[in-house]
Amino acid sequence: MMMQRGWVCNGGAKYHGSLTWTTNGHERATVSYGYSMVDPEEACFELRYTRSPYGREPEKVVQRITLVATVPNYGGRRWWMICPYSGKRATKLYMPPGGDRFAGRAAWRLGYRSQRVAHRDRPFEKLFRLQRKIGSSEGWEAGILRPKGMWSRTYEKHLERYFELDAECSREMTEMLSALKRGGASD
Repeated sequence: MMMQRGWVCNGGAKYHGSLTWTTNGHERATVSYGYSMVDPEEACFELRYTRSPYGREPEKVVQRITLVATVPNYGGRRWWMICPYSGKRATKLYMPPGGDRFAGRAAWRLGYRSQRVAHRDRPFEKLFRLQRKIGSSEGWEAGILRPKGMWSRTYEKHLERYFELDAECSREMTEMLSALKRGGASD
C-alpha cells in the first residue's frame, strides 16, 4: 500500500517519513518509518513508535522488517515484507487493538473482512459495495444515482442489480423482524 501511494520508492532508495492517525481531529498514534533499498539483498523497513500499555510506562519500540522482492511474470519487481513472527511474506502488517508489535495477518490470526460478515448481512454488504462503486450514498433504501458520464446501459445494469439486492435486503429484514417477534412473544 505504501508503494502504491508513492510513500515508498521502488529500488535504490533511502527514505524516512511518518504516518499519523487521528480521531475527531485528535492525534491517536504516530509511526515513523524509514527504509533502505539501496542494496536489494539488505533491503529493510524500520518502524519507530511509542506504545503506551494501559497502566504501564510508555515503551519506545523500534521494529526492523526485512524486505524481499519477487519478479512477477509481467516483469518488474514486487516487494514484500517478511512478518517478524511467522517469517511469511506479507503485503500488509497489522497491529490490532491490544497488540504490541506489527505482524502479518497469519501471526495475529486475523480473518478477512468477508469472513467476519454474518450470512444475513451479506446482501447489505453487496448493496453498499454497489453504492460505493458508483459514488452514491450508502444505506439500505438510499437508492442510486446515475453518475455523470456513465453509459445508460451500464447504469441500467447497476440499477437492475440494485433492485435485486434491495429485494434480498428486504427479505432478510423481514426474516429478522419475524424472528424477533416470535422470540418476544415467548417471553
